[in-house]
Amino acid sequence: MRLPSNRLFWAVSLGHTTNDIFMSMRSVLLAFISAYVLPMSNRQIGLAISAGELVGAFSQPFFGWLADKTGGRWVGALGVAWTVSGIMIAMLVVAAGGSYWLMLIPLALAALGSGAFHPVGSMHAAESDKLRAASNTAIFFMFGQVGLGLGPALAGMLLNNAHTRYNDLFGTALGPAFQGVFIESGSVTPVLLLWLLVIPAPLLMALFIPSRRQHEGAARARRPAADDGPARLPLPVKVLVILAVAVMFRSLANPATVSFIPRLFQLKGWSPAEYGLLTSSFWIASGVAGVLFGYLANRFDLRYIITGGLLMAAPAIFLLPVLEGGLAFVLAVVVGALSGGSHSLIVVLAQGLLPGRKGFASGAILGFIFATGAVGNLIIGDLADRIGAAPAFQVIGIITLAASFLWLALPAPKGRSVTPRLEGAEVQRG
Repeated sequence: MRLPSNRLFWAVSLGHTTNDIFMSMRSVLLAFISAYVLPMSNRQIGLAISAGELVGAFSQPFFGWLADKTGGRWVGALGVAWTVSGIMIAMLVVAAGGSYWLMLIPLALAALGSGAFHPVGSMHAAESDKLRAASNTAIFFMFGQVGLGLGPALAGMLLNNAHTRYNDLFGTALGPAFQGVFIESGSVTPVLLLWLLVIPAPLLMALFIPSRRQHEGAARARRPAADDGPARLPLPVKVLVILAVAVMFRSLANPATVSFIPRLFQLKGWSPAEYGLLTSSFWIASGVAGVLFGYLANRFDLRYIITGGLLMAAPAIFLLPVLEGGLAFVLAVVVGALSGGSHSLIVVLAQGLLPGRKGFASGAILGFIFATGAVGNLIIGDLADRIGAAPAFQVIGIITLAASFLWLALPAPKGRSVTPRLEGAEVQRG
């Protein structure tokens, strides 16, 4: 596998890692806060994550349009800084004794930064090497998944010793009647040290993302090629509806389930470091699998790749709540890899439908994925409060199994896959 050498690619990839480190640690932070600082229900945890996802989702098409117009230098760079600052401000509110609703405001608004960055990063990852647009996009998303993997582990390690352990110290000695009777407390202040991680990525993006003048010059140079053919093809309503429904059900399996993995295993008695590492395993597996899925799409029908991944992920989702120890880690890796590996394929497909508007296409499809994931968070949170966290996961496993066949209802791509057509198109236009 040949890695990109373009500095622009590495700048936006580092931005992706930084942005997603902080976005992914929210589930661990909320699980910790609910146990040791500010009691919350599963529904409230789901609402806190979903509010942010919806803010980011609905803003992405606008920021994608803006990226197409300006190149997105400051949209991307300031977006990453905004993400980190919003989450850290929310933690300052919690540390100062603020309420749930005061915490929710900056936590939700932080996702505006993520909504600004993603279409800019996706566009420039693909455009940095036109001959390898699909594989570059897959690698770019792998860097995001690495960030999603690092965030929960970092938060878990920092918070592992930031709470009392009265029940562990005295509950066993005093007998079963005293198990869980002591009120535990904790602090989120250790995670504030992570604010320093924000500095390199926005700086490099501001240096290497083209200015508006450079971007407009490049757009004028390629406009004749970008305005013909695929950009003008009609988009069948039936295909779009099937795709929307398929993405919606996929979002229950990924990313919605991972928002509640920390809560699920916290209720089983795992420490913040343990359920943080478990969540990280999910995301890292998803990123590595995304690159593999991208290369498989060069050879095979992507409908079967996505369907097969979800079919195999469904039993793992169903069994994850009932397993402990090493087996739980194995299943978290399986669920992350098989349910999340198709993420970049969906984005490249959307970019191929609008080759002259890649920023807008990236923002629109990512916004929809995040929005449906936000709805999934609300559904799982409500189910967990009604029937329990473990049964909620098993319901999602059954739904994932049934809905995975929806991808086969989409029309078969011409040739063998979407990816080679896109790369071939770039070769012809280059």
